[in-house]
Formats: sequence, C-alpha cells, structure tokens
Amino acid sequence: MPTLDRHDAVFVLDLGASDNRFHPDWMTSINALLDEVEKGDEPCALVTTATGKIWSNGLDLEWLGEHPEQFATYITAVHALLARFLSLPMVTVAALQGHTFAAGAMLSLCHDLRVMRADRGYWCLPEADINIPFSVGMSALIQSRLTPPAAHEAMVTARRFGGLDAYAKQIVDEAVTEPEVRARAMALAQQHAAKAGPALRTIKTRMYADALAKLRAEDGSVAEPQLFRA
Repeated sequence: MPTLDRHDAVFVLDLGASDNRFHPDWMTSINALLDEVEKGDEPCALVTTATGKIWSNGLDLEWLGEHPEQFATYITAVHALLARFLSLPMVTVAALQGHTFAAGAMLSLCHDLRVMRADRGYWCLPEADINIPFSVGMSALIQSRLTPPAAHEAMVTARRFGGLDAYAKQIVDEAVTEPEVRARAMALAQQHAAKAGPALRTIKTRMYADALAKLRAEDGSVAEPQLFRA
C-alpha cells in the first residue's frame, strides 16, 4: 500500500511495490495521504515515486470486471484523483523509476514535472491496443499536458516510450540513470517548495480549467462499462 515520508520540505509519496493499480482501497489510501500533505501551510513540495519495476499500471480492470455495478462510482473516483493531483497547491514531481502505463501514465501527467529512468521502463497509453477509449476528461487531461504531436502518437498508436524517447517527445522533463531518478526529483521539488500555497493552486486551476472541468463533471455513467473490461 502507499506510504508517505518527508525530507525537509519535500513529501515523498510512494505508490507501493506492486502493480499500483487504481484499486478503490489504493485510491482511498492515496487521498488520505494527500490530506496529510495538504493540511499544513508551510512551504512544501511533493515527489511521487514507487518501489520496484512498476510506477503504476493504471485502472484495476480485474476488480472492475468483478464489480460492474460499481463502474460509474469507480470511474468518478479515478477522475477525482487525477483532478486532485493536477490542482495540488504545490509543485509536484513524478519520479518514474519503472513502467508507467494507462491511467498510471495519466497520473504522471498530473504532476508538474516528470523524471524518468533512461535505460529501462516504458511510458505508455495502451488504450488503442486494448480497445478501451479514453473518457472525455482523460482525453482533455492528456491533450493539456502533451504537445499535439506527442498526444496524437501516444493516444492513437499506443507507442511504448522509453526514457530517452519520452524526453525527446517532451513527455518527461528529464531522463536519467536509475540511481538518479529519485534524487533528481527530490532536488527539483526542493527547489520549488517555496511556491506552495493558494496562489499556485489558482494558477493551476486556471491553466487547466478545461481538463479539470471535464474530469470533475464527467462520471462513469457517460461511458459504457464493457469497454473498460480486459
């Protein structure tokens, strides 16, 4: 399960050591830890990382297939978590030490900065390959955070981007060796910790107003549940 640590002004959210899929309990835990991050008013920043070869593999399709009656509630919760990360009142850095797929890749895009391992691991939006359409809110999020050519390639071709390719396409901000991923993310977060506060939240909510509105307005009832099953 996710854990939270702090080093000076930098909170470190570890998503876990498994596939880190968006299981309802996992999302509840993440939201509780974000409550801890947001409850103070001192300068701070957030680094989101994971342990092992996976950062996040996205939606928990197995759980969703077993609980189809909860589809709308589940997708609404996913949208809400993405919107929360996108509008956090502090600088956020995703330290991508491993595979980052589907909704996990979308979660990485909700961070202000991304540092990815250069030599191993992929960043990928595989929805076109697994016949799952992006929701309106997810589409708006991706297109708000990537250049048009990168968004098109990632969404339409489901290409797996290695660290250096992701950096070349401006999907991530830096591609470094594995030992440097967390350290570099921590350094970037510390550098921007003093920016935390209501003004930064306002800047983000105005900058990403369209994506946030679509994520918050759209619930699971607008999509067909069968399209989200493996």
